[in-house]
Amino acid sequence: MLNFILNEILWTLALYGLFEIIKNIIYICTYTNLKSDGIYIIIAAKNQENKIEGFLRTILFRIMYGKEDCVKDVIVTDLDSTDDTMKILNKLSKDYDEIKVVNWKECKEVIDNIKEAN
Repeated sequence: MLNFILNEILWTLALYGLFEIIKNIIYICTYTNLKSDGIYIIIAAKNQENKIEGFLRTILFRIMYGKEDCVKDVIVTDLDSTDDTMKILNKLSKDYDEIKVVNWKECKEVIDNIKEAN
């Protein structure tokens, strides 16, 4: 009887783990639009309105003209800036498909999900 109970507990935990893995994969594919191969650049910025546009345009130039062909997307998160950093990031993300702007919580969840999957 004890063997049966332990076996059921192990199967329940295994199914729960499988469910969590599937949920994480669906989340990553659905909400982050990550491609399955390549390198992703994750940038966290705070109060960088004078530098962020030039920095991102430099990265985009290298991606668009083949110098960094393995880079798939640039994920940028704003760390509660009090200047116009977020406004600039939103403008650039509308102009360039390679830039994805997310809040810090979403960025952390994506990173945590990738770490857990590995």
